[in-house]
Amino acid sequence: MSLPKDLKYSAEHEWVKQEDGKVRIGITDHAQSELGDIVFVELPEVGDEIEVEEPFGSVESVKTVSELYAPVTGKVVEVNEDLEDSPEFVNESPYEKAWMIVVEPSDEGELSQLMDADAYDKLISEEK
Repeated sequence: MSLPKDLKYSAEHEWVKQEDGKVRIGITDHAQSELGDIVFVELPEVGDEIEVEEPFGSVESVKTVSELYAPVTGKVVEVNEDLEDSPEFVNESPYEKAWMIVVEPSDEGELSQLMDADAYDKLISEEK
């Protein structure tokens, strides 16, 4: 399982990459492997506001539908349109091709609440 050290992680299995005052968000390799083959991704629109720990979209796999929970509060400034036609990117490339949204966070302090790779690895080990 891939777990990039330069990312932050939420307890709901989203990853966050800080980029010039914005954050790029997706779901972790662990999350996509638990869900199975992803067949549909529902994401917010550019301009939408998302709220920390509130749902901002969902992923549908052959097994289930799972909510996506916002790791930060802020305004959506970019959405990965490629996932509409190619939801399988979530399984194939969860950290590169399958980023989901880019957000301008309204509270930078929320980023300090997220886990580093080691803490996230410990969390998923305890869930098993």
